[in-house]
Amino acid sequence: MLKGKHIILGITGSIAAYKSAVLCRLLVSAGAEVRVVMTPLAKQFITPLTMATLSQHPILVDFFNPENGEWNSHVKLGEWADLYLIAPASANTMAKMATGVADNLLLTTYLSARCPVAIAPAMDLDMYAHIATQRNMEQLREDGVHIIEPGTGFLASGLSGKGRMAEPEQIVEAVKALFSVKKKSLEGKHYLVTAGATIEPIDPVRFISNHSSGKMGYAIAEALSQRGARVTLISGRTALACPAGVERVDVLSARDMYEACVERFEESDGAVMCAAVADYTPVEVAEQKIKKSDDNLSLALRRTDDIAATLGQRKGHRVLVGFAMETEAEEANAQHKLERKNFDFIVLNSLREQGAGFRGDTNVVTLIDPTSAEKLPLMSKSDVAERIADKIESLNR
Repeated sequence: MLKGKHIILGITGSIAAYKSAVLCRLLVSAGAEVRVVMTPLAKQFITPLTMATLSQHPILVDFFNPENGEWNSHVKLGEWADLYLIAPASANTMAKMATGVADNLLLTTYLSARCPVAIAPAMDLDMYAHIATQRNMEQLREDGVHIIEPGTGFLASGLSGKGRMAEPEQIVEAVKALFSVKKKSLEGKHYLVTAGATIEPIDPVRFISNHSSGKMGYAIAEALSQRGARVTLISGRTALACPAGVERVDVLSARDMYEACVERFEESDGAVMCAAVADYTPVEVAEQKIKKSDDNLSLALRRTDDIAATLGQRKGHRVLVGFAMETEAEEANAQHKLERKNFDFIVLNSLREQGAGFRGDTNVVTLIDPTSAEKLPLMSKSDVAERIADKIESLNR
């Protein structure tokens, strides 16, 4: 899959740079031609001689060779590459990428690259969790940069948490996945994707909702869009940035989402129902804030409109994908929901699986259709989205 591919491997100043040697060897062994660009600080963590030996090409650090004045053209590098992979990507480099700073060869090459760009962040857990780093990562996602999520474990600081650069083998698999995506394989198709949590007001202050972050639905929208589909993302409340090229329709309540889906479903080729939609909503919404008293409060609820069931009745030739979040009898309940709502397949989440569920960056799911059930291992939500997109593509009608 990587044979003959031109890959620029960018290395920044991080202790995780030692993993870049293994990563380079794996890429070359898989048949890729690798050119390495290092920041000046990266040379303090791994030697250019090591990387030159493994890549079988001279290492590029400066804009020109001080020995003979030969120019290292970032423009030609950007034109040459099929992929620009920065691993490790430090917090400093990500901040500069997000704001367009170009003060070294690695960054000017990024601004010149015409190919897909992927980064593997590596830093201490507090740096990774900092609001500035998270903001920069969201900006890079919006700019179309593929982020290979870091792992959780022992860090160079002696602490343990999220920030470890993904292992070289994981990065190679992510690179293969990027190249395996068929360009424009869903061109001409239009899909709805629902994501995030709905909000059911109780009074002007309070509401009923759930823990959904929207990450899974947004990843699916991005995966379908990257394959050429026109994607309408019908989103409940979330802090996520809309994926590049995706049309987002913001809604709040289950009723709002119902109306938005029904209105657009007829003109679509299918829908992925990933949102966590409230099953119940208050019968009455108080006009003023309900004041606390010494008495208990009873809240009358009624069923919300069943979006998935409505679309299932109107499906016709369209592809319809559902989600199920279960805590018991998971597969049996998901199978029942698959049949009852006329889904082509359903994605089962189990809250009992470590690494699955709300808010996290990973998921463990089972893809269930009328004839089979395929349980996937722990994956990033982006990788799960690609597998879901693969299955949708196989049902393309």
